[in-house]
Amino acid sequence: MPRPARPATRGTASPEPRDRLLDTAGRLFYKHGFRAVGIDRILAESGVAKMTLYRHFASKDELIAAYLERADREFWEWAESAMAAARTPEARLLALFDALARHTTSAECLGCPFQGAALAFPELEHPGHRRALRNKLAVRDRLASMAKQAGLRSSESLAAQLLLLMDGAWVAARVFGPGDNPGASVGQAARALIEAHRRASTKPSRG
Repeated sequence: MPRPARPATRGTASPEPRDRLLDTAGRLFYKHGFRAVGIDRILAESGVAKMTLYRHFASKDELIAAYLERADREFWEWAESAMAAARTPEARLLALFDALARHTTSAECLGCPFQGAALAFPELEHPGHRRALRNKLAVRDRLASMAKQAGLRSSESLAAQLLLLMDGAWVAARVFGPGDNPGASVGQAARALIEAHRRASTKPSRG
């Protein structure tokens, strides 16, 4: 999940320039969008010299790709933490969507950085778009794996439907904010969808 820039505190070393660049760029990209934030603003707010930036990142596109790589790691850390206490595959699915409901209705959530990247860079070969697609495909595959482990019929179809629910909650976070946000019901919607597949899975096959 996106994280704010980490301020240096007395008695602690300031983050390395590369980390400062990623922290600052990530905060600005997440809040304002990839197209709206230029290199000069990132340099001004991070306090890093332009020469240093280009020593770490050859271009803005490379900086964006690095930010999305970090966002992907943080997403999976968040997801694993959300599911850690659940004891069964189905319980892990439900725990993930309950956590999503809480997160996407919080003030800190401004939507999904991968959706933002796909919208900002519609060219399929753009590194930002490719990184966004990899995240979504990995999420779909993980959902399908858990659904299959839970013994739910048509696990790939269920995973696609759950991914649509998840992405709808991310959109609602950006559109509605933390107030009257329909994303609050994404956990209930996931339960209804999983239960429908559970009933289908327990029906005796005909013939």
